[in-house]
Amino acid sequence: MDIKIYHNPSCGTSRNTLALIRNTGVEPQVIEYLKTPPNKKDLDEMIAAAGLTVREALREKGTPYAELGLENPNLTDDQLLEAMLANPILINRPFVVTPTGVRLCRPSEVVLDILPLPQKGSFSKEDGEAVIDAEGRRIKANG
Repeated sequence: MDIKIYHNPSCGTSRNTLALIRNTGVEPQVIEYLKTPPNKKDLDEMIAAAGLTVREALREKGTPYAELGLENPNLTDDQLLEAMLANPILINRPFVVTPTGVRLCRPSEVVLDILPLPQKGSFSKEDGEAVIDAEGRRIKANG
């Protein structure tokens, strides 16, 4: 099973997403994108396949977004992609690529929509929020 996660081990959402993938019994290809960013073509294609605009894939929090003036609406997708590649922390996370689709998995449960295999048991996020019950079924959030 070919599953890739563009992962930041310092990010709780990314860690939870990786754990949900592993809860299917599959070990994904883990790409620490801060160390090994995708190339421009792959990043652009991944963003498009996830149904996002380049701007929607930009991370603002904890990044040089403001210092680089990336809020400027006149910047082109090409300019934004170049900024993301020069500063990979600007790539929002985690992106997951599976045979059934690509998603920016925020929140981490979004990954369940594209995993081709079922969950193998219960799962709770690092903060204790239950996501999968003992039978491997998704627990619906209240509200």
